Amino acid sequence: MTMSQIERRQAILARLYRDGHVQVNQIARDLGVSVATVRRDLRELAGEGLLDLSHGGAWIKPNSDPSFMSKVVRNTEAKRAIGRLAASLVQDGDQIFLDSGTTCFHMAPFLRAKRQLCVIVNSIRIAQELFTPGLRVLLLGGQYRPDRMDAVGPMAALSLDQLRGYKAFFGTDGLGMDFGPTATDIESASIFGQAVRSARQAILLADHSKFDAPALYRIVEWKAVSKLITDTRPSDKWMAFFEQTGIEVLYPQSTDSGG
Repeated sequence: MTMSQIERRQAILARLYRDGHVQVNQIARDLGVSVATVRRDLRELAGEGLLDLSHGGAWIKPNSDPSFMSKVVRNTEAKRAIGRLAASLVQDGDQIFLDSGTTCFHMAPFLRAKRQLCVIVNSIRIAQELFTPGLRVLLLGGQYRPDRMDAVGPMAALSLDQLRGYKAFFGTDGLGMDFGPTATDIESASIFGQAVRSARQAILLADHSKFDAPALYRIVEWKAVSKLITDTRPSDKWMAFFEQTGIEVLYPQSTDSGG
């Protein structure tokens, strides 16, 4: 059976995190694809900051977190669709915040063509994705998490408390109607929540797998969210909930701003 691009990328990253290094010729033989196909996959993965290219192969990035990378390749096309749509809401000259999650990571490449954009981040990975002329990146300080390459804690929250007038784009590990957007760890929930509370507008990014699957820690209440961007139309139950709470729902197939 022929593997899809997503399946190939997952296989390549799995091998990379097992061995630390992959060879183009060996991967091509193991996956039953051409050397050119593997090289193209490696170039694209390197372009997304997921590995470092070497002669004849690729190396794992220093301080890379396998759990983060497994999330990056999970629902990749959905997250790219969300990222593309989210970036369309960003205008030249805007000031925005991106959280350190994988959905915002997929949004970052679509921002490179913007001009006079100021992007506030707590993620070194995303800051690297935005290294391009015309963009100004404000990297928050704080308690550094090497596994995730981001900054959290009181210092990061204090920095956010000094900022105003930006749009906050943030992801979630799960959504519950009675609880709101959630995260699996309290540090992420705290810093993302602070970013939303200090923003002039909060835009939630969540793919279809996050609905009805709340995690332990609440990021913010639903009343703090103005827009939700997802990859496909939510269920009628959720659409009714968003209409009731006044949250605008956007997804690629929607024909109007109300979804």
